[in-house]
Amino acid sequence: MDFTFSIGWLFGGLLIAAAGGAIVFFHRQIAEHMASGVSSYDKVKLFGVITLVVGLMVAMNLHTVILTLIVNIIRGGK
Repeated sequence: MDFTFSIGWLFGGLLIAAAGGAIVFFHRQIAEHMASGVSSYDKVKLFGVITLVVGLMVAMNLHTVILTLIVNIIRGGK
């Protein structure tokens, strides 16, 4: 699979990364209001970091390469 740059994926990935950064920054308030409080601070922060990493991968258009590799491994293809 060839790497192709896409301005749409760049902006979409940056929006996802910004949402993940906001979750990491406000993880205490999110955990107190939406989760079970102190016991879930680390879970909310982990979710934010994962979202941030996925957003950066989408912005660099690497998600298609990784998904293609996973599908080829599952199918036993090339």
